[in-house]
Amino acid sequence: MPPPSDPSPTVSTGLLAGLRAVPDASRYWVAYSGGLDSTVLLHAARALLGERVAALHVHHGLQAAADQWAERCRATAAAWGIDCRVREVDARAAPGESPEAAARRARYAALRAAVGHGECVLLAHHQEDQAETVLLQLLRGGGARGLAAMPAEAPFGAGRLARPWLGQPRAALEAYAAEHALSWIDDPSNRDLRYDRNYLRHEIMPRLGARWPAAAASLARSARHAAQAAELADALAAIDLATVAEGAALRIPALQALTPARRDNALRHWLRTRGLALPDPVHLARVVNEVLGAAPDRAPYVHWGQVEVRRFRDRLYATPSLPPHQPTWRVAWDLRAPLELPGGGRLTVQTVRGAGLRVGALEAGVTVGFRRGGEACALPGRAGTRPVKKLLQEAGLPPWVRERLPLVWVDERLAQVGDRWRCAPWAVADGEPGLEIRWEAPPALRPFLPAD
Repeated sequence: MPPPSDPSPTVSTGLLAGLRAVPDASRYWVAYSGGLDSTVLLHAARALLGERVAALHVHHGLQAAADQWAERCRATAAAWGIDCRVREVDARAAPGESPEAAARRARYAALRAAVGHGECVLLAHHQEDQAETVLLQLLRGGGARGLAAMPAEAPFGAGRLARPWLGQPRAALEAYAAEHALSWIDDPSNRDLRYDRNYLRHEIMPRLGARWPAAAASLARSARHAAQAAELADALAAIDLATVAEGAALRIPALQALTPARRDNALRHWLRTRGLALPDPVHLARVVNEVLGAAPDRAPYVHWGQVEVRRFRDRLYATPSLPPHQPTWRVAWDLRAPLELPGGGRLTVQTVRGAGLRVGALEAGVTVGFRRGGEACALPGRAGTRPVKKLLQEAGLPPWVRERLPLVWVDERLAQVGDRWRCAPWAVADGEPGLEIRWEAPPALRPFLPAD
């Protein structure tokens, strides 16, 4: 079978216009399931974009015929002169996750891993797919960003993602397939009405279309309006955060000075740009009432999923959920290899001069643990000792960082606090060889540590 040639413009004008508008790329990866939509996209993309087109088939392993489908995709692509890669994924649903969401998560992860710098993933979503997404978001109570549904183009992995046919009806794809006598895989799960999208596609959309023939086009147009509204909301949030943000935190008095709508918009944008999951309305209200509304000397926090929002000294912080703390953990360390700490992070050691702990610490015996209260450090060159609690408070470290800061004891005497304070008599003098112990903090704690 020869490679596809230029499609007939009598049938394909809209499809070709969409493909011509995709961003320029060194390679185009067509997400190729083998179904009608992606088969048409692969054929048309090869005809228009030439040898820069490759196919990526995600093998979900959810159907008995999945192996056969992968081989058929390889064979079809090879007949058209197209390289086809097959990626097997684990699409099993996590607890509380729908099968649809699990498959989508696994599929997009495989696509994201495949695309390189200067490359672009092409997806065959069309107007009806967009309309279904809008309805699903409406039924879930989505805001402007949710109702914007699927973007036509976006950054993706190391490259870009494009959906060139969001404005084209499925009938255009069917006409293309008929004109070019294409064949495709019919996945029986696409008819399973237990899945929400299938129910909308087979039960609801036909009825809407019978009563309002332009329903799919109108819903897709609403998605474009919502996308513009979401863009404006993001721009306003950026303006507000410029006056509210302070490093990794938000200044609570400045945040509270905003109107409720702008405050909530700024909070959602702040979380999103930090790569954190957004709260539902209940948890957002808890952040406002329990965290922002708390007394300045309190340190409340609210969590959802893998996100925690906390207050400290009139500042609001958001982090990935921290693992449970183990305050009683304590272990001997021979310093020969890095020491992994419970909850993430580790201690490393290197030989230096004029810094760190005295080399004699090796023979005296080193142990590592966390604060339990009452620790004191004899800072070199100062009389007496300083409570570790005071040192940490003066450094402005939040409570959730203080409790996870590793302490180092030598011969049962406190020798080091984190990697910032070293205590006599184990701190080295100028020019003396030393053992420099460095704390590689877990990512969730790094934004709260002073710069070196």
